[in-house]
Formats: sequence, structure tokens, C-alpha cells
Amino acid sequence: MIDPLGALTEAFTSFLFGKVETTRLPVRTSTGQAQAVYLPTAAPGLGDSGVIIGREVYSGKGYIYDPFQLYGQQLPAPHWLVLGESGNGKSALEKTYVLRQLRFRDRQVVVLDAQGEDGVGEWNLIAQELGITPIRLDPTAALNGGIRLNPLDPSITATGQLALLRTIIEVAMGRGLDERSGFALKVAHAYVTDTITHRQPVLTDIVEQLRYPEAESAEAMNVDIDDVRAWGLDVALVLDRLVDGDLRGMFDGPTTAGIDLDAPLIVFDLSHIDRNSIAMPILMAIVGVWLEHTWIRPDRKKRIFLVEEAWHIINSPFVAQLFQRLLKFGRRLGLSFVAVVHHLSDVVDGAAAREAAAILKMASTRTIYAQKADEARATGRVLGLPRWAVEIIPTLTPGIAVWDVNGNVQVVKHLITEAERPLVFTDRAMTEASAMSEASAMPTDEARAIQEAADAEAEARAEAMAMERQWRDESSETVA
Repeated sequence: MIDPLGALTEAFTSFLFGKVETTRLPVRTSTGQAQAVYLPTAAPGLGDSGVIIGREVYSGKGYIYDPFQLYGQQLPAPHWLVLGESGNGKSALEKTYVLRQLRFRDRQVVVLDAQGEDGVGEWNLIAQELGITPIRLDPTAALNGGIRLNPLDPSITATGQLALLRTIIEVAMGRGLDERSGFALKVAHAYVTDTITHRQPVLTDIVEQLRYPEAESAEAMNVDIDDVRAWGLDVALVLDRLVDGDLRGMFDGPTTAGIDLDAPLIVFDLSHIDRNSIAMPILMAIVGVWLEHTWIRPDRKKRIFLVEEAWHIINSPFVAQLFQRLLKFGRRLGLSFVAVVHHLSDVVDGAAAREAAAILKMASTRTIYAQKADEARATGRVLGLPRWAVEIIPTLTPGIAVWDVNGNVQVVKHLITEAERPLVFTDRAMTEASAMSEASAMPTDEARAIQEAADAEAEARAEAMAMERQWRDESSETVA
């Protein structure tokens, strides 16, 4: 039954305002076209605790990443691989990431700086800004008061020293030590560490003992002294290159005093060393083992070990094995290892393919900047990236990268503050100031907001740590 009052009201409304509702013809469409009626969605982020990286491209949300915050929940391992061709923003990402991590008091960063500009490493500006003196390793300056790192430094355990000596020799020889050469080295090292106690043992002592082994060492294994001398001859010749040859000065003396291993930032400047020389992987091995043994202490620090030109490590089977062990100890050391390489083919097709695969497997975070199409496809196959991510990698512009955090894949634009920009751009000789100012610039208001958020979080974390220390002190007093 029609409501008279309702019909009268509808007629009066239509007379004043026209017909309110219109009759529409049905539309025939497909499910593909009908997707447009749904609101666009974006993948969830990584949380709101950590270091601000930039902005997720498709959703516009802020992108925050911190391996220490994500470890155990979204990350099985805190290690990170950064890939991409030069000029796409890898260096800027690394530097801003380190600067932002260092705002937290419980962080320490060690950088192996293998690239240089204007006669210094590319991390020199950041070190100066933070009041840090880089540890500059230079074969030409080592004999004139330059920096030395001693493989037999007492801060490294005897087991670590012997493992390091073996690695140095194997890298220089390009093959593994046989059992007899290994025995001669072991005997010489044991004698040197047992008898030299009034000073730091040095490589010269090992060379001398290999050339003139003690009779007691041979008698202990019921072998002739001449045999022991012959077994150690090749080893002595290799170590002699570090003592008296083209690599002398950097490793054949006591460790230089004054190196502050407690500084929040430690930069090893390797820019004066030929990247293609045998010194580079040897030096990286020494630094890696040296840091490993000096880091083993209960100080609750979170450490970041960033290696430029990391293919020098991953491409040498012997050095890669050392770093593989270091990564396995990452949880005990509170360590996040960051490896920076240009192309994945630099490591997966090298002599250390098996070791490289193991290290890549432990890197739960992968950041890929622009690559050529064929390289992008190869990278996608090795890393297991989704098809859509592989297709867009060749189209990425500088400052934008594909981030894969344990399967959470997003496209992220890295943002740089005005304060950071003068410190992070390393191609000053090839880049005009006007172009530099446009690259990945962050608006002043946004930069200020990020800075304030980082300051607030740092203060909150400091207060929480202070409360935790106070609680532990009060608990210990109660127990006492």
C-alpha cells in the first residue's frame, strides 16, 4: 500500500530540486577492470622502531629499518647485502645509515673504507665531523711512522693467531697449506709465543723460527730437523714478503699504540692500497680476526661491521671462511655485517662460490639498486626475488632501491637531510653543486621531523637503559 504522505513529500521534493535518484543502465565488465573499484593497498612496513631510511614508494609511508630491533622476530640474521652499480646511491645509503645509527649510545660501527678521493678515504669527512681519526693503512707510509697491525698481537688468542697466519699464507700462495707446511708453521708459532714474553712477538720471529727450527720441536714428532726446515721453507718465503718485500711495514711490527677500539666509529682507510693487490684480502683478514677477538667482551654493544668492496672478502675462499665464522658468531658479538658489492656475479662466479653462497644465505636483508636487465635477472634468480621486483630493478632511478627484508619486498626511496648531504656525496669531482643539491633531497620540514623523532627515541632509549642499570644495582644490593 502506497503511503500518501510519503508520495506527497517525494513529489514536492522533486518539484523543488529535481529528481533525486536516477535510473542507470547495468554495466557489463570483467574482474580485471573491476579491480579499480578497490582502494589501493601496500605491504605492511617493518615497524616504527629503528633508523629512518626514507619513504616506501607505492604507499608513501615512512620506511624504518633496524636489524637489532627486527632480529628474532622478522629477521633470522642481522646481516645485510647492498648491491648496485656505481652512481645509484649505495654510498649515500651506507653513510646516512651509519650516522643515524650512531645517534644511539649503544652502537659501534667499524668501516673498511676501500675507496678514496682527494688522497683520503671517502669516509674521511664523516670521521672528521665526529672527531674521529681514520686508521690509514698505507704501505708507503708504514716505514715512516705509519699504522701497523700485528697478526701476533696479544689481544688475539693463540688459536686466532695461528688461524690468521694460515689465512695470510694461503691467500698469498693461492692454495691451501698441506699438512707438513701446516705442522712447520704450528711448531714455529708455538715456540715463538712460549719463549717471547718481554715484548709483542712479530712476524720476523716466525720467519726466523721457520728458517732455523729448534731440534726439540722435531724430536717431539720423531722427525728429522732438516725435514721440518724443508716443510716450512715455502711458508717462510711468503711471510718474508710481509717482512721484507713489497708489503713490508703494515704487519711486521707491534700494533700501533693509540688505536681507540672503544670509539663509536672506527674507520680503516684502505684507499692507498691497490685494490687488485694481494695486500687487500690479507689486510681484510687481519682486521676481521683482530676485531673478532677484541670484541669478545660483555659490554652489551650493538656493532655494525661495514665493508666496502666486499668482493675482496667473498672472492677469496680462505678469507671468506674467516668471515663466515665471524658472521656465525654475530649473535654472540651483537654484530651486523654489511657487505657492499657492485654485482652479484663478482662473488657467485668467483673462486669462493661455495663460501659466497653461505655468506649470502646469512644475509637476511638485501638492498638492490639499479642494474642492467641481464644482471637483474641473474640477481633475482640467486636471491629469490619476486618477478615484479626483478622487472623494475633496471628502471630504478638513483636513490631508489628494492629492499628484501626476509621476504618483505618493498621499493624504497632513500631520503637525505640537508645536514647529511655535504657528508655523504663522494663524487664531488664529477658532480656539479646544483645537481648534487637535487639528488634525493629531503624537505627541510621533513628532515626536522625525522631529526626530532630520532632525538626523542634516542633519549627514551637512554632513559630505559639508565632505569635498567639502576634496577640491576638495586637488585644486587638487595641480594648482598
